[in-house]
Parts: sequence; C-alpha cells; structure tokens
Amino acid sequence: MGLLTSGVAHDFNNLLSIIIGNLDLLHERSRSDPEAEELVHDALAAALCGADLTRNLLALARRQPLRAECSDVNEVIAALARVLRRSLGEHIIVELSLARGIWPVMIDRAQLESAITNLACNARDAMPRGGRLRIATRNRRIDNNQPAMHRRVEPGHYVVIEVSDTGTGMSQAVAKRIFEPFFTTKGPTDGSGLGLSMVAEFVQQSGGRLEVETELGKGTKFQLYLPRSPIKTVRTIVPAASSHGSKLNATILVVEDNVRLRRTVVRQLVKAGYQVAEADGARAALSILATDRPIDLLFSDFVIAGEMDGRELARAALALRPALRIVLTSGYSASGVGAGEQTPLLSKPYRGEELIRTVRAAIEAPAGAI
Repeated sequence: MGLLTSGVAHDFNNLLSIIIGNLDLLHERSRSDPEAEELVHDALAAALCGADLTRNLLALARRQPLRAECSDVNEVIAALARVLRRSLGEHIIVELSLARGIWPVMIDRAQLESAITNLACNARDAMPRGGRLRIATRNRRIDNNQPAMHRRVEPGHYVVIEVSDTGTGMSQAVAKRIFEPFFTTKGPTDGSGLGLSMVAEFVQQSGGRLEVETELGKGTKFQLYLPRSPIKTVRTIVPAASSHGSKLNATILVVEDNVRLRRTVVRQLVKAGYQVAEADGARAALSILATDRPIDLLFSDFVIAGEMDGRELARAALALRPALRIVLTSGYSASGVGAGEQTPLLSKPYRGEELIRTVRAAIEAPAGAI
C-alpha cells in the first residue's frame, strides 16, 4: 500500500507542478483584472489543497518526513481560526480558549493546520443544524500517578490541543474504527476515510498521542498530546527576500522528461531573468555539458527516463564540470529518493518563488560533491 500510495502521489505531484507553475505565471498577469485574479486565486488555492493531500498521503505511507520546527501552537491556531470561521459557515460558532505561557513544540506547522482543519470539518458535518466548535490549549505534565485515562500517554511534558464539538457524537463501535485508513461513515462521494488516519499519523510522527472522547448525542472531543520541545526559541516565519537581482546572467540546464512540466519550469526561470538550456533526459544533458557552453547549475528531476536517475546524472555531470551546482527535484520525499544532505532537493509541487529561491541559493553557495 505504501509503494502504491507513493507512486500515485509522485505522478499526481508532477501534474500539480504544471498546474501550480502556470497559475503562478498567470497570477501576475491577472492583477489588472479583479475577476480574472479571483479565478486564478481560487484555482491556485484548490491546487495547493491537492498538494497538501498528496503530502498527507505520503506521510500516511511513512514516505514523507515531517518538516518540524519549534513552534507556538497558539499562534498557528489563532491564524487558522480566522480561516475556519469563514469556511465552516455562520451556523458554526468557533471558540478559542488558548492558555497563556504555552510551551513550544516541535511540529510541522502545515501538518498541524491540516490536522485541525480535518477535525473542524468533521465537527461541522456532525452539526448540520449548527453548533459550537471549541479549540483549546493547555500545558500538561503526565506522570505515572495520573488517572487511568492518561496512562496511555508516556510520562513527560505535553502541550494538549483539544478540539471539541456539540454534534451528534459517535457510538463506541464507530469510535474504535475511526483511525483506520479508508473507514468512513459518510457516503461514497462525501468522504475518503483518510482524514482522521492522517491526523493520527501526524501526531504519532510528532512523538505524541491522539485521544478521543465521544458519546451519541453529546458531541466529540479530540485531544492532541504534543511533546514539549527542548528548544525554547520559537522560529518566527518572515517573508522571503526578493528572488530577483542575483546572478541573473547565470545559465541553468533543466532536465525533465515531462514536456509540459519542463516548459513550465523554463518559463519560470526565464521570467526571473536566467538563461536556460533544456534537455529531455540524461544523455541529452551530458551532451550539452560536454560542450563549452556555459552552464552554472543543473536542475534535474530525480526520476527521468533512460539509464540514469537524477543522482547518477549529477555524478556524471560533476565529472565533466566539478564546479557545477546541482539541484534535484522529485515528487517523492527526500528519504524516498535517497537525496543526501549536500544535495538540495526541491519537493514537487512547488511554487514559482520556491523554485527561484532554491536556484538562487544553490548558485550562490560553494560548489559541493554529490
């Protein structure tokens, strides 16, 4: 199942890379037309949701490592609540009860947002006539003297996130199965049965535990126990610096056997001011590198048609040009393709800004071995 999921996610990420890349290019052109800009914005938002779905599938298959960073869950929840209030509908009242002095935790922020959104959407479905969704946080120390209900959680310091609703609740028979992949009580067109299993997998990968309390007619409460981070400094997300104006006379060799995706990447790089050469496979790329044409960076998909994969191509390219910079890209995770720490790997699908920022950083960095 893991191999199947990973393969499907890889192919879907290629498609999403084309969609997101072209929508990014269209977005700037549409700014003079408010209606067109709104259409592009909505399409881009849907494509990014698809990207989140494939990322969740890879995480479920244990083939997508979490991008953990020291975070303040209150900050994440407060920002997410503004979106939830708009998207859940006026019949759902969203309440926050965020404790002061909350401990930092090591989490993948995007995965935490996705987990809470999944729980909120399930709560909405359990309250078709309206109700109250409450998201609360608190610090909690668990030791061996805790009541029986907490003994399933390893002793330690945790930040607890509670997501509770006043909905229909669940029977104990249903509650025992809710974390099974593909189990759902919804209709065949309304649910995949992946939402709660993804939440459980995220919490487990983060070193925590997910608990549920529910009763028919009395609502449901989920508790996410996330371990306190030993790192005390919370990383603040700041806007990225401009991607333009840095060594734009550089030439990039793009290696991609998917014609549409290669064309999209070339357009993005040319728009950013770079010179671009392109190849549909390893043999064509090495033919270009064997000439005296200036090439500053090789940007290659990891999975390319032919006898070589991206890593093997990179080694052969460095044999020809030792000072060449390398960036690989893949719809699989870094662990799935075996990319080393010295090899920048840009995971698909990516935004245009991510592409330019990664390329710029690689060009400016000292040349390194693969």
